[in-house]
Amino acid sequence: MTLKLDINPIKAWMPNIDNPLLISGPCSLETEEQTMETARLLAKDKRVFVFRGGVWKPRTRPGSFEGVGSIGLKWLQQVKEETGLPVGTEVANAQHTEEALKAGLDVLWIGARSTASPFVVQEIADVVKGTDTVVMIKNPVNPDVQLWMGAVERIHQAGIKNIVGIHRGFTPFRETKYRNYPNWKTFIELKRLLPNLPVICDPSHIAGTREYLFEISQKAFDMGMEGLMVESHRDPSCALSDAGQQLTPADLGKMLDKLVIRYENASNPEFDNQLDVLRNRIDAIDAELLETLASRVQIVKQIGEYKRDNNVTALQINRWTQLMENRVKLGQSMDINETFVKILFQLIHEDSVRMQTEIMDQE
Repeated sequence: MTLKLDINPIKAWMPNIDNPLLISGPCSLETEEQTMETARLLAKDKRVFVFRGGVWKPRTRPGSFEGVGSIGLKWLQQVKEETGLPVGTEVANAQHTEEALKAGLDVLWIGARSTASPFVVQEIADVVKGTDTVVMIKNPVNPDVQLWMGAVERIHQAGIKNIVGIHRGFTPFRETKYRNYPNWKTFIELKRLLPNLPVICDPSHIAGTREYLFEISQKAFDMGMEGLMVESHRDPSCALSDAGQQLTPADLGKMLDKLVIRYENASNPEFDNQLDVLRNRIDAIDAELLETLASRVQIVKQIGEYKRDNNVTALQINRWTQLMENRVKLGQSMDINETFVKILFQLIHEDSVRMQTEIMDQE
C-alpha cells in the first residue's frame, strides 16, 4: 500500500541546489588537520553540497578505530564556519543526537545497524522532535523494506519533514564483488511504497573498494536516485577506517565528470510520445503474460489433483531440476539473463508446489 507522507523535496531545505545532492567527506574524522584540509579541497568543487564526517564509528568488532568522539563536532563546526558547507554526521543513539543538535549540525543520518532497531530509531526520533533538522535514514543491513519504511515513519511522526533515504546496500548472503549487495529491487519497492521520499545512494559502502564506485554511482542515477554520499579523504592510503573505498577530492571530481545525470522527465515531446507507444506495448505483453500464467495455473491444479488421486508427493525434485535446466537453456537461447530466469521459475515453481499441497489437503 502506497503511503503518502508529508516529506519535503531536497530543494525545500537546500534551495540553491542545481545538481543532484552530493554529500562527501571522510569516513572518519581523524584529526583537525585532516578534517579541515579535506573540507577545503571538497569545498572547491561546487558540486559538493554537504560535508560529512564520522565522529562516532560503530564497528562490527571491538579493537578497530571507533572515532574521535565529541571533539569531532567542533571540527565540523569549523568546517561550516570556514567553507560555508552544511555539515553532518551519523548518530547511533539519543546521546549522539543531542550532542549533534547542540553543535548545530545540519544533517544527521541513521546508520544501517541503527535502522535495524526500532528502539534506537524511536530514541533518535524523540530527540529530534520539534526541530527542523535533516534526518537521513540508511537501509537496514538486511533487505527488509518494512523496517526501512518504519524508520522513516518514526522520524516523520516526530514532526520531521526533511527526510532522505540512503541506499547503502545489504549484507550479502553469498560471495559478491561488492562489500554490500545492492539489491536494487528493495529501493524500487521503497519508492513504490513511499513515492515522495527522496533517496540517494551511498556507493562507498556498496562497493567497499574504489574500483566499483563509478559503476554503482552511474547505476544509481540510471535508477532515478537524487544524489550520492561518497567518502573522500585527503589521503585514503592512511585512513584509519575504510581506506579502500575512499577517494581523494581530486579523484572524486574526476568521477563526477564522467557521470551521466538522468532525469525523470524529458523536455522533448517526441520522447514522451514514443515512450507512450513503447509502454502501451509493454502493457499488452504483460496482459498476455498474465493470461498465459492463468492457463498454467489451471494445468498445475489438474496435476495436483492427479497426484493426490494417485498418492504422489507434490514436490518431484528430479522433475524440478530438469525443468530449471531446460528453462535456463531456453532463456539463454533467447538472450534472457540467466539469473532472472532462475528467480522467475523459482517463484513459479514454489507457487505451483503450494497450490498442489493445498489441493492434497482438501482430500
